Amino acid sequence: MAFSDADLAAVWLTLKLASTVTALLLLLGTPIAWWLARTRSWLKGPIGALVALPLVLPPTVLGFYLLIAMGPNGFVGKATSALGLGTLPFTFWGLVVASVIYSLPFVVQPLQNAMEAIGERPLEVAATLRAGPWDRFFSVVLPLAKPGFITAAVLGFAHTVGEFGVVLMIGGNIPGQTRVVSVQIYDHVEALEYGHAQMLSAAMVIFAFVVLLGLYSLQRKSSLWGLK
Repeated sequence: MAFSDADLAAVWLTLKLASTVTALLLLLGTPIAWWLARTRSWLKGPIGALVALPLVLPPTVLGFYLLIAMGPNGFVGKATSALGLGTLPFTFWGLVVASVIYSLPFVVQPLQNAMEAIGERPLEVAATLRAGPWDRFFSVVLPLAKPGFITAAVLGFAHTVGEFGVVLMIGGNIPGQTRVVSVQIYDHVEALEYGHAQMLSAAMVIFAFVVLLGLYSLQRKSSLWGLK
């Protein structure tokens, strides 16, 4: 039994979504993680909790509130409509926004841990060499935090691939536009097409195993390099 055209379309859309979301997460998550790693403000606790909120919220709850906010009567929906963009629910970019919010802690927390592990000494040494804040960040922080960036990218990508509740609430089930792999599996099960569901599910299991195996291998190599 081979993958159907609908299965392949769902796989392609899922990869497109995960790649877009991962790139945006790294762009948005890096300054957030850097601020959380460096600040001594009392806001660190509330903002850190807000970033981590998707870890404990049921996906359907988060999806529901995002659906309300991005709908025609929500503040986000009104803003996007005023800009001539229409509303985001049941569109690919609606999935992107929802996925960025849902996967944010999976990127911010590894980056924050990596940046906190650097400590003050390397930055102080760079400052004595007259390196400015931006120079210190790009020349010192980014190279030393490289394992954290790899972990964050892998987790952000993999988590986006495996989403179901949020993408179903925001995107619905539109073939070629919002039907990702997890929703496609759900459709197969509803239609009692267990053979197709099993094939896609097995592919997801293999993908998850390979991602985690690669991540643990990278972390082990980084630890060995650190010992040297």
